[in-house]
Amino acid sequence: MVIERIIALNEDHPSLPGHFPGHPVIPGVLLLGEVMNVIRQATGRNIEFVGMPSAKFLSPLNPGEPLTIRLDQQSDGATEFTCTTGSRLIMRGCLRYRIVTDASTGDS
Repeated sequence: MVIERIIALNEDHPSLPGHFPGHPVIPGVLLLGEVMNVIRQATGRNIEFVGMPSAKFLSPLNPGEPLTIRLDQQSDGATEFTCTTGSRLIMRGCLRYRIVTDASTGDS
C-alpha cells in the first residue's frame, strides 16, 4: 500500500525560534513526528511504534516549503518512507509499529 500526503510547517511553528536563529530549518524530530502522524492516520488504528531500522536526513527543510510524505507498507510489517520537497530528497527511512488491542497503551 502506497500513501502520499503533502504538509507544510509554517514560520510560526513553536519549535523554530531556536532552530536556528536567522536561518530557521524544520527540526528532524518534528519531521519524524509528521511521518508518524501520517502512518497513524493511514492505519486508523491504535498503534505503537516499536522500531526505526533506518532514518537518513539528507537536506534541510525550510519553513513553508511543501513536504510530500510517501509511505510504502512492506510485507514484513515495516513502513518505508520518503520525504521530498519538489525534486529534493529531505529524508528517508523505515519505521516499525504494531497494532495495540488494549486501548490503555500505544502511541496514539
